[in-house]
Amino acid sequence: MIRLLRHVLLFLLLLLAALWLLANHLGWQPAPRETLPIACAGAPAPLAPGQSLTVMTWNVQYLAGKRYVFWYDQGQGDDTRPSAEDLAFNLDEVARVIRAEQPDIVLLQELDNNAKATDYQDQLALLRERLADLYPCTVQTYDWKADFVPDWHILGSAGRTLATLSRYPIDKAERLQLPNAADGPLARLREAQPALLVSYLPLSDGSRLAVLNTRLSPYHPGSNLQRRQVRHVVKVLDRLESQGTPWVIGGDFNLLPLGQYRRLPPALRGNYPADSDLHLLWDKYPMIPSNAEAGGADRADWLTHFPNDPGASGPDRALDYLLHSPRLLRQQAQVLQDDTLQISDHLPLTARLRLPPPP
Repeated sequence: MIRLLRHVLLFLLLLLAALWLLANHLGWQPAPRETLPIACAGAPAPLAPGQSLTVMTWNVQYLAGKRYVFWYDQGQGDDTRPSAEDLAFNLDEVARVIRAEQPDIVLLQELDNNAKATDYQDQLALLRERLADLYPCTVQTYDWKADFVPDWHILGSAGRTLATLSRYPIDKAERLQLPNAADGPLARLREAQPALLVSYLPLSDGSRLAVLNTRLSPYHPGSNLQRRQVRHVVKVLDRLESQGTPWVIGGDFNLLPLGQYRRLPPALRGNYPADSDLHLLWDKYPMIPSNAEAGGADRADWLTHFPNDPGASGPDRALDYLLHSPRLLRQQAQVLQDDTLQISDHLPLTARLRLPPPP
């Protein structure tokens, strides 16, 4: 009997070791800092000091659209993937909105690349086919990547990216790892590994504009992960500011503006901290929307999240923001709500900013 137990124990240890090695092979462990390849066509003219440019940020929800309540949504639905028809329709819709607005820089979150649930599409490549005349330069990086996710809702590959499209040249791009919960081989299969996608756009006077794109982790009660991520973002922005490099950052921060927590239904408040860690950013840098806008009489105009939930009749919170260096001057900003409600569970936010004038 003792010999049998020893054999069983040995078998279990070998099985665990094999699973650990397999998870290491299938998972993804990015470097803290990684230089990224840039795709640029032609020779677009660089930015000029003092000029204005429009920036859009949009979480496009991997082109899934609004006809589903997914298993991870707050509505706790049964859907695991969008149809091929909806993927094609929403691809065209995202391209339509971008082409209609023609921002100079587009920051996209939750684009899929080689994910089973979206038919292994390279969604950035599909968008480039439709927008190449507007955006000669693009760069992307993963924030979730696994050859196989051992969750029955997925049971296949995952690939989710941040992508930046630019009308102007990008001369350098890098991925900066943010703190994350993927602290082991199995966790790296299941958990996103949020990052900053940093693109440097040259100006005609030899200086550069830094453009940052991100999607922070959702809040989990008892975890300080979001706070650590925001603190990391602040350090990067502080460094750019101290170097005299103007910057703009946009993305899905998964955090509420001042005062919005109290306006949420009690059932939803557990998804957010009562004291938003976003204050670490708005205390130092201009934010769009500002807290005055997000909490004022016209606050409905700044809501960017329309959850996939049968109980939600429209956008009900702000989660997406643009922040910028004090060296940039805000000229105009808006959330595009008129004809975008059925494309994604987030709405696009745009802002027109003026670069610092020449010295």
